Amino acid sequence: MKIVIRTLFLLLLLAVGTLLTRDDLDQLRSDVAGQIREIAGSELLPSQPANSGPLRPEPAPVVDQPSVRDSDTVRIASFNIQVFGTSKSNKPDVMAILASVVRRFDIVAIQEVRAKDQSVIPRFVDLVNSDGAHYQSVVGPRLGRTTSKEQYAFVYDATRIEVDRQSIYTLPDPRDLLHREPLVARFRVRGPPPTEAFTFTLVNIHTDPDETKTELNALDDALVAIRRNGSQEDDVILLGDLNVDPARFGDLGRLPNIAWAISGMTTNTRGTKSYDNIVFDRVNTTEFVGEAGVLNLMTEFSLSKEAALKVSDHLPVWATFRSTENRVQRLAESPSDGSRIR
Repeated sequence: MKIVIRTLFLLLLLAVGTLLTRDDLDQLRSDVAGQIREIAGSELLPSQPANSGPLRPEPAPVVDQPSVRDSDTVRIASFNIQVFGTSKSNKPDVMAILASVVRRFDIVAIQEVRAKDQSVIPRFVDLVNSDGAHYQSVVGPRLGRTTSKEQYAFVYDATRIEVDRQSIYTLPDPRDLLHREPLVARFRVRGPPPTEAFTFTLVNIHTDPDETKTELNALDDALVAIRRNGSQEDDVILLGDLNVDPARFGDLGRLPNIAWAISGMTTNTRGTKSYDNIVFDRVNTTEFVGEAGVLNLMTEFSLSKEAALKVSDHLPVWATFRSTENRVQRLAESPSDGSRIR
């Protein structure tokens, strides 16, 4: 318990502006015992940067018309597209709805891409762009302990969002506590001056429904590790299908200042569970404007429940953030009120 308290205390110091030295980090790594804490060790996957430094921008695509979205905010979403593979890709009515969903947001974290055919996401992005949009994608490796592998993906509007390609990695999990290790990537909003634009790291996760206690008790340390990966990014946002509601977040829900965007709403198509969410540190990520929700496929697209289930058994969840960095931290907020966003 003392080790955990010390770790969280160091994290709080970082949130209020205290810079940790390399010696501090080395000591933290050696002190923090337990299983997933080895994720924060010195050995990273080859694709993970030791110090990614400033975001490396990509060339902005040429567009005929400016975006119709509010330039002052960005909408970040998460969507478990149930068994998203070749079979679903061959259903034009389903794919048209999925493409329309993506166009509603600036960036969508997608879970459960399940196909050996690696053209599924590129063809999906082409469909999203068939109306003149300019979306691009980040796709992670196929993951899983069985022959049924899954991939994570980020699909984002390249006129609004840019990604640091050198920041993309799958989180190391040497003790195999996570069935599908999160896909991590760092993004920046286009439009504002680079020094003022909102930058953020997204952590895409789909927990195993049979191992939620173990995985939720590991994800808190995963967030600490990601925050200390050398990028100096304080806005770390975990999003995806957690397979539990916030009341069962375990150690993840006990992190200081932890907040979740979706509360009191069901996120599955049948309207019985609240499994999908967007989680962040509310002291660091004050860019969250307090707007979040669940996109009801049946209401938005006039679908029966049976038709909506052909799209997915999950619904998209979303949250809105300011497009510029908020330099004033609301440190007076109490972290002891359950950390629910209302």
